[in-house]
Amino acid sequence: MKIAVLGSGQVGTVLANGFVATGHTVMRGSREPNKLESWRDEAGSKARIGTFREAAEFGEVVVLAVKGDAALAAIDAAGPANFRGKLVIDPTNPIAEAPPVDGVLSYFTNINFSLLEMLQEKLPEAHLVKCFSCVGNSLMFKPVVPGGPPSMFICGNSAPAKAQVREFLLDFGWEAVDLGSAPAARAIEPLCMLWCIPGFRENSWAHALKLLRPV
Repeated sequence: MKIAVLGSGQVGTVLANGFVATGHTVMRGSREPNKLESWRDEAGSKARIGTFREAAEFGEVVVLAVKGDAALAAIDAAGPANFRGKLVIDPTNPIAEAPPVDGVLSYFTNINFSLLEMLQEKLPEAHLVKCFSCVGNSLMFKPVVPGGPPSMFICGNSAPAKAQVREFLLDFGWEAVDLGSAPAARAIEPLCMLWCIPGFRENSWAHALKLLRPV
């Protein structure tokens, strides 16, 4: 598939590399595409770079790999019409510009409304799926942890879009756990807080979450 990855940060790099490694053609979008020239040269023939708008036009699937507080602006820069009818993978978290308190992040949303819901309102004709929001970028592709594949919690309003995300997750080495429609992001996004606490308190970042079910 043709995958657009919006964002020039480390999350965008890891996810773009993962999609290239699993056989997709990837265009990364940035406000300054020249910053990504070395990535393109290293990633090979399936890698392209462009502006946010060029990438969003290119992609059959769009990955919103930007900071949570920049997500709406990134959509505007890409052109909301370029998301229409597409699967949009949303790894963003609504992290506020405030230091952690005893390892606990602050969010600019509240418990009754998630960033995913905010973005879905912005893009009513796109099919947003929350994914990759509850783990650090170093483990997003092919995580190696004890106990088998970790769980990636996803949600969204489109069943076909979530089915496609489950296929991507299988290729990326994850177990997909579908928690339902967009409001479930109110529970999924705070998992980033949980995941970060051992990192901030113990400088321990090599972990992932897993849902255990009775046999």
